[in-house]
Amino acid sequence: MKRVTKSDDVRSKYVSIIIPIYNEEQNVPLLHERIQQVMEKQQFSYEIIYVDDGSEDATFVQLKRIIMLDEHVQIVRFRRNFGQTAAIAAGVANSSGEILIFMDGDLQNDPVDIPRLLAKLDEGYDVVSGWRKNRQDARFSRKLPSMLANKLISSLTGIHLHDYGCTLKAYRYEVFKHIRLYGEMHRFIPAYAALAGASITEIEVTHHARQFGKSKYGISRTGRVLLDLITLKFLGSFGTKPLYAFGMLGLLSLLLSMAIPGYALSRRIFPPRVRTQHTSLLPISLLFSVFGLLSIMMGLLAELLTRTYHEAQDKPTYVVKHTLSQPKMDSIDEAIMPRLEVLSERRHTSSSVQIRP
Repeated sequence: MKRVTKSDDVRSKYVSIIIPIYNEEQNVPLLHERIQQVMEKQQFSYEIIYVDDGSEDATFVQLKRIIMLDEHVQIVRFRRNFGQTAAIAAGVANSSGEILIFMDGDLQNDPVDIPRLLAKLDEGYDVVSGWRKNRQDARFSRKLPSMLANKLISSLTGIHLHDYGCTLKAYRYEVFKHIRLYGEMHRFIPAYAALAGASITEIEVTHHARQFGKSKYGISRTGRVLLDLITLKFLGSFGTKPLYAFGMLGLLSLLLSMAIPGYALSRRIFPPRVRTQHTSLLPISLLFSVFGLLSIMMGLLAELLTRTYHEAQDKPTYVVKHTLSQPKMDSIDEAIMPRLEVLSERRHTSSSVQIRP
C-alpha cells in the first residue's frame, strides 16, 4: 500500500519555509523572530517547518516554545543526525506550500530576501537561487573551496550559478516533486531541477557572519562533493541509458585488445622486422578484451535495473509541464450553437450566389 504524505495532497498554502536545524539553540529564537517580522507583512498563507536534525543541545526545547506561540510553525524531529539533504527531504514531505523556500538556521541567511525570491519567481522562473556575493566566511577554509566547487559544478552540469552552496533558494513544488534526494545531494538541487526542465535564475542575497555556535561544514567535505558530482553527471547523461556509458568504454577496450596483436604482428611482417620470443603485448591484449566484455555486461545489467526501476514504479522517463487539447463539440455551451447555425446558413447562401449562372 502506498504511503500517503502531504506531497500527495492538494497544496493548501502558498509558501512553505523549510529550515534544517542542528545544534542552533541560540540562533533559533532570533531567527524565528526575524522570519515573523517579514512574513506578517505578506498577504498570503504560509508555514514554517523546522527540521531538527538530531540536535544534541537545547534546540528542540527552543522549538517547542516557538510552536506554542505561532500557529504557522511545524516541527519535524529526527532520532539522530541524518544530514542536511535528509532534513530538506523530510521538510518537503511534510510541507503544504505551492512554493518551497529553503534557508539555513544559523542566522547567516536573511529572511528579508524571501519576498525578493518570490518576486523573481513571479517573473516566470521555476527556481530562484541565492548568491552570497559578499559572503561573510573564512576565505581559505570556506570561500576558496566553495568558489572552485561552483566552477566545477557549473562546467560539468551546464547550469551556471555563482553559488551552489547557498541554502537560500525558492522552488515551485511542481518542479521539486520530481526530485529524489540521497546522500549529500542538496547542493545540486538546481541541477536536478534543470534535468526536469526547470527554468533557473539567481539573485544576490544578504549574508551575515555567524554570531553563535560553530559551522558544521569544512574542507573535509570536498571528497563527498566530488563523488556526488560524479553521481549527478552520470544520472544526468546516462540515467535512462546506462549502456551508453559502460558500452562505449567496453567497445573502446575491445578495439584496443584487437589493435595490440595487430601492432605486434605488423612488427614481425614489415621492416624493420623485430623477432622477439617473449612479449608482454599478448597479456595486455587479453586484459583489455576481458575488461571490455565486463564493461558491456555491466552496462546490460544496468539497463535491466533501470528498466525495472521505471516500470515497477510506473515512473516515466520524461516530465510533462502541461497538456493542451482541442475541446470536443459536446462540451460547447448550448447557447453558442444557434450562433454557429446562423453562420453556417450565411456561408451556404454566399456559396450559392457565387455559383449561380
